[in-house]
Amino acid sequence: MLKINTQSEWIDRANTVLPAGGFGNFDPGIIIARGEGSRVWDEDGNEYVDYLIGSGPMLLGHGHPEVMEAVLEQLPKGMTFFANNARGIELAEAIVDAVPCCEQVRFVASGGEADMYAIRLARAYTGRDKILKFEGGYHGMSAEAQMSLAPSRRVNFPQAVPDSAGIPESVAEQMLVAPYNDLEAVENLLNEHDDIAAIMVEPLQRIIPALPGYLQGLRDLCDKHNVLLIFDEIVTGFRLAFGGAQERYGVTPDICTLGKIIGGGFPLAALGASAEIMKHFDKAQVGEEGWLMQLGTLSGNPVASVAGLKTMEVLGREGMYDRLREIGAELQKMQVDALTQAGIPHRICGDETLFDIYFTDADCRDYRSAQHDDPQRGALYNATLRANGVFKAPGKVYPSLAVTAADLEHTRLAVEKAVQAISAA
Repeated sequence: MLKINTQSEWIDRANTVLPAGGFGNFDPGIIIARGEGSRVWDEDGNEYVDYLIGSGPMLLGHGHPEVMEAVLEQLPKGMTFFANNARGIELAEAIVDAVPCCEQVRFVASGGEADMYAIRLARAYTGRDKILKFEGGYHGMSAEAQMSLAPSRRVNFPQAVPDSAGIPESVAEQMLVAPYNDLEAVENLLNEHDDIAAIMVEPLQRIIPALPGYLQGLRDLCDKHNVLLIFDEIVTGFRLAFGGAQERYGVTPDICTLGKIIGGGFPLAALGASAEIMKHFDKAQVGEEGWLMQLGTLSGNPVASVAGLKTMEVLGREGMYDRLREIGAELQKMQVDALTQAGIPHRICGDETLFDIYFTDADCRDYRSAQHDDPQRGALYNATLRANGVFKAPGKVYPSLAVTAADLEHTRLAVEKAVQAISAA
């Protein structure tokens, strides 16, 4: 008889061959066996409503039948070629049609890669080295991006604090860090430094919304100081709206990065800009000195491209984003109602399409204010949700279009138990 490993046995095996027992992404104490629609199951057969959805890409849910059909049709034709393919070209056309700042795109395999190349592209185009980013902003795993992502000690702005070992001190000298949602701080830095290539920002920083006028203010300051504006839309692209944050907020950056949803659950990301900026990927146009070398074995592979194309096609249908926002609004309301009735201080932080709760009386406007007053309360809340069949990241809820009325009712009951748990603690 075929032996079926329990979850604890898989965890033991992982601890032998994986540092810290995991892939570095999520809690290694749970091993997911499969996903279908709005649900996932662990290796012990426990079932969860999934609000992690692979950290965002599965906006249509797991195994969407139209996406699966497109992928299965492509697989016999080839999985990757390291050469141009028609499906990748079609996906590039679809992105250019949808995203305001994109006249051309270049594909990579991950969002972190896209962010790294966006920084390099800004430097190549402007001839300047420094990048201004925001404390708490996440832009992948490059040395530049791992500056002041989640600093354990507070320092004076604009000093950059490395979040990882193995980063040379010289990298910090090229990074300026400002508090999010503070235009005055940005303007002061631009007045003091004439060697800034770009401002890089998440239009929705993790889950912290931009204050009214903030993104347009960044656009105006960049224009005034001849600095490029980069929107990291790895998360927000095709989530906040079909045209991403650019459509939702009406602000167009010079460069943007896209990922997660555009690959339909497969490894694929992109960066895009005007043809004038993107010419630095073409040695024939800019010469040896201006050329930005970029290649990747799986970049634009046809399997990810057809998955992304079909996902975008479904998302483009009438009413899809209205429905996504309805689901998110219901998830927010059920938690606000339960916590308010229990008299527990809290703040919903984010957008209907991506948010979470902070247990605090303070408004969440930047990295330092977006915190639980008592982190243990947040941990207990999330642990109770998981124990009652709700699967989410510690700091985010990703609604998906696969969520049903039954899922919402299941979640409401789990929320009530989580509120009871923190009330009794």
